[in-house]
Amino acid sequence: MPAVLDLIQSMTGKEPNRSVNPDEVVAAGAAIQAGVLRGDVKDVLLLDVTPLSLGIETKGGVMTKLIERNTTIPTRRTEVFTTADDMQPSVEIHVLQGEREMANYNKTLGKFQLVDLPPAPRGVPQIEVTFDIDANGIVHVSAKDRATSKEQSMTITGQSSLSKDDINKMVKDAEAHGEEDKKRREEAEVRNNADSLVYQTEKVLREQGEKLSEEERTAVEGPLADLRAALNGSDNETIKSATEKLMTASQAFSQKLYEAAARDTNAAGTSASGQAPGENDSDIVDAEIVDEK
Repeated sequence: MPAVLDLIQSMTGKEPNRSVNPDEVVAAGAAIQAGVLRGDVKDVLLLDVTPLSLGIETKGGVMTKLIERNTTIPTRRTEVFTTADDMQPSVEIHVLQGEREMANYNKTLGKFQLVDLPPAPRGVPQIEVTFDIDANGIVHVSAKDRATSKEQSMTITGQSSLSKDDINKMVKDAEAHGEEDKKRREEAEVRNNADSLVYQTEKVLREQGEKLSEEERTAVEGPLADLRAALNGSDNETIKSATEKLMTASQAFSQKLYEAAARDTNAAGTSASGQAPGENDSDIVDAEIVDEK
């Protein structure tokens, strides 16, 4: 202990607190735990926690955490994810353990496939992923398609087999590479958001493009082509800038579409009643909008 105290003092430049005897602390803790196990101590609850965060790999190689490090077990967490491509027939659930932001820097606990998904555009399927850790630290991971109720799962029994040194090393690695990992995650998210914006803009142009004038279409198609080109490169700032320009253009043409829809509705109302909307308030019916659960 003297060597440890000297090391702490040399590293921090401060005198360590010596008011607590570490040997007594260890002895007291062991005695309390023994009392709990024997049933002699009733008012102390010993809780186990997850040593490292658990999650899955999502688009762009990002680790999305479902259960954070030091969460008390037993615990259960569910999140809903979706597909990245049109008509995607299956999804792979890549289960990870660790503290790094990107999937490839964490420990793989296992992989499984949820197959035979109904054909659907990207973003439509709802895949419910659940992590369930029981009191023994055994992890149950499941993925369920809400539309078909098809489900696949896996059980992980060795996730706590890492030594204390391994766990500490993984935590320190995450701290040491925190800024670097944050930048990588931001880059992945910028690219993901840009890709989603391109997809949604193309979809609206296909479905509603005939309602726009040639000039209005050109005002959107130019920034759209620029963002597609930016996504073929690796310059994050270029992607950000192109995304902002397309968002501005998209908002403008979305407003045009809503204005056109409003004009069509008003015209239909006038034609059906022979008078402008609002001329006969006795025909208005009070109603509530109800969210169907």
